[in-house]
Amino acid sequence: MIAQQHDASGAHFAFTDRWGGVSAAPYEELNLGGAVGDDPQAVRANRELAAKAMGLDPAAVVWMNQVHGRDVAVVEGPWSDGEIPAVDAVVTRSRGLALAVLTADCTPVLLADPVAGIVGAAHAGRPGLVAGVVPAVMKTMTEQGAEPARIVARIGPAVCGRCYEVPADMRADVAQAVPEAWAETSWGTPAVDVVAGVRAQLVRAGVRMDERDGQSHICTLESADHFSYRRERTTGRLASYVWLGG
Repeated sequence: MIAQQHDASGAHFAFTDRWGGVSAAPYEELNLGGAVGDDPQAVRANRELAAKAMGLDPAAVVWMNQVHGRDVAVVEGPWSDGEIPAVDAVVTRSRGLALAVLTADCTPVLLADPVAGIVGAAHAGRPGLVAGVVPAVMKTMTEQGAEPARIVARIGPAVCGRCYEVPADMRADVAQAVPEAWAETSWGTPAVDVVAGVRAQLVRAGVRMDERDGQSHICTLESADHFSYRRERTTGRLASYVWLGG
């Protein structure tokens, strides 16, 4: 199933869950990740099913080779040589071109300035949050002509701070970089809230966040309808998409 949001400004956002695809266990069903051990033909079929369900051309979706860093690529179309570079954020001015983020607990960040005709997408796990992938994609978008106050932001399904248990020293290191990410699990142990950290970084960059900021209320670890690496280890990947109408 795919949840879609169409902003009045012309920005389009979409978030998949794990159902409606062709992958077999343990990737059932709508696995969209190509580097998790699933049958490549099943992944291609799933990506085509998802794109068509959103009214997109499957060939007009930009995927990333995500490495938990902060590098950003500016793209005009899908990668032409078949080699997907190691980046964790992409930005485009091409209308109708969808940018996709793969996750299974990390935080997908979708951004759009419909007035400037610019969209961006970022993969923000704990390392990427600390490295600054969100400020990096914001910087690239503003360099392309986007205005932070105009940017519409959505945050997709991700593990919540009540569930993301980490060692105390790791929590301290993350909070030193992003204080808002300090958290405690529902059972009282140290945790990191990547979603809260991402929201704080967006606000500091000038983005006006509100209650429509996407699917942040969905915790992937708590939801059986979503893939979760922390829950299942060997599992599929969700995808979050952003694009502007042509």
